[in-house]
Amino acid sequence: MQKLPSRTRLRKFRNPGFKKQQKGSKRGLLGTLASNIQNQTSNTNSRLFVVWGVLIAAGLGLGIKLYNLQIVKGTKLTEQARNQQMVDLRPFMPRRPVVDRNSELLAIDRPVYTLYAHPKLFDKSNEEMAELLAPILAKDTAELVKTFQSKRSGIILAPALPEEIIDRVTSLRLNGLELIQKYSRYYPPDDLVSDVVGYVNVDRRGQAGVEYSQEKLLERPVQTVRLSRSGNGAVMPDHAPEGFLHFDDLRLQLTIDSRLQRIASLALKQQMEKFDAKRGAVIVMDALDGSLLALVSQPTYNPNEYAKANISLFKNWTVADLYEPGSTFKPLNVAIALENNVIKPDDMFNDSGSIRVANYTIKNAMNNGNGRISIAQILQYSSNIGMVQIIQRLKPSIYYNWLERLGLGQKVDTDLPFEVGGRLKSQEEFIASPIEPATTSFGQGFSMTPIQLVQMHGALANGGKLVTPHVVRGLIDTKGQMHDSPTRTVSRQIFSAATAQKVVEMMETVVNEGSGKAAQIPGYRIAGKTGTAQKASPNGGYIKGARMTSFVAILPVESPRYVVFALVDEPKGESAYGSTVAAPIVKSVIEALIPLEEIPPSKPIEQQPKAP
Repeated sequence: MQKLPSRTRLRKFRNPGFKKQQKGSKRGLLGTLASNIQNQTSNTNSRLFVVWGVLIAAGLGLGIKLYNLQIVKGTKLTEQARNQQMVDLRPFMPRRPVVDRNSELLAIDRPVYTLYAHPKLFDKSNEEMAELLAPILAKDTAELVKTFQSKRSGIILAPALPEEIIDRVTSLRLNGLELIQKYSRYYPPDDLVSDVVGYVNVDRRGQAGVEYSQEKLLERPVQTVRLSRSGNGAVMPDHAPEGFLHFDDLRLQLTIDSRLQRIASLALKQQMEKFDAKRGAVIVMDALDGSLLALVSQPTYNPNEYAKANISLFKNWTVADLYEPGSTFKPLNVAIALENNVIKPDDMFNDSGSIRVANYTIKNAMNNGNGRISIAQILQYSSNIGMVQIIQRLKPSIYYNWLERLGLGQKVDTDLPFEVGGRLKSQEEFIASPIEPATTSFGQGFSMTPIQLVQMHGALANGGKLVTPHVVRGLIDTKGQMHDSPTRTVSRQIFSAATAQKVVEMMETVVNEGSGKAAQIPGYRIAGKTGTAQKASPNGGYIKGARMTSFVAILPVESPRYVVFALVDEPKGESAYGSTVAAPIVKSVIEALIPLEEIPPSKPIEQQPKAP
């Protein structure tokens, strides 16, 4: 390419048009720059406006939110925060103990332990662990080895071990064992007083006896307290109110004497085994106030192992079952007749052996006649014929009213649970049918509970008052001070004191000269009455060959106070009568009662000559 001369190039660059073009370009650039600056300022203002708008809106929203939280929902949120920071705690309180009249322990809460095994943590072989634990847990070594092989963890070896067993387990210092503590109800006498005390279930609720009927007295009041919690949820004990875990030392004291209960239970068992009886009962009552010193029922159950027992045993049949009392009701009918002045104590009656009432013929139990006999002899010989003649002197309506006054057909207001009321025909039926008063005169055609019969004989023993049989004295502290005693029905005067005493003296002849001789105790005046009644069938009529044998005693005759009653259901054998089955039981119980209650002899005790 040919180069231009240098001067020519200079001229080209110094061209005026070129300079004008350059100036135009500069002005365009400045305009564009100014325009850009103006646009940027406008955008910045818009952004600032948007930002300020957002900030103002956020502040306004925050203000509204704060107002809603602090003012509108403030109270509710404060309460919710407190609930998150606090916990309601209802501490466990042991159930109050039960003791007898001499403060002997009958029931108490004690700590027990569930023993778990975790074989994966054993540092010994399964066989070695089994050999060490088997004698302590009373289990077979081979069975324990199989148990350890069944799972690697969480095996329950024993659900409720007492502390003394746990001490032996922990002394072995074995790895792989775990103990979980809980409280369990324990009954030291086992089955001795179970019909009175009852038991509690796994939920610690009473299911029978006073554990059921006196639950309010046995449960200690527990106050729910609010405690603070730390950030991790742990309860802070520093914020617990002072004394919130304090519980009283009160115990529920019963009127039962365990010593007498034990002797009565043994005497009853012996007679039941001897006569192969179905069941039996013994009741001892202080007639002055109705307190029961003994209440035994057989068969019974161990409340420490209630799950193994027959459920029918949980209801004490002395208050929950009805029976026809038979001849043991005759003294009460004599008292009714004396009180209504239709007989006098020295009246005589002719017992021919049978008597016709409406379309029925009534006979004595032995199908015999006793000839001309007194009222006392009617009781001695247990004459049905004599009793029918006595009651026939009473108007049926008056007689019925007296039976109701005694409480027949009603419940006894006792503190034992599951009680049933007796059964008595309607007044219309009783009055319309002459056979009803006749059979009632010797204790048949109506039914009652054994405890009700004891209550009625108590009215003969205490001067004519109908008292309430009971087993609860009340809540006492460790010093024996009474704090709470149940309110009972006020006693009612049924018979005059003279009538009651006269009947008791007539009953004394039963023991001295009649069918109750088996209950005689040298030096003591004892009144009594035997009973050998047919056993009523639930389907009507009577069970063939089945008997209810019983004996009731009142002592001492010169100052009556105690009623002792024994009842044996379906004893076997031709010689099974109230005199042979029940009377010996009562004698054994009275022989124990005399020293326990310090009953003085009624007369000097004749010394038996010593054998040479």
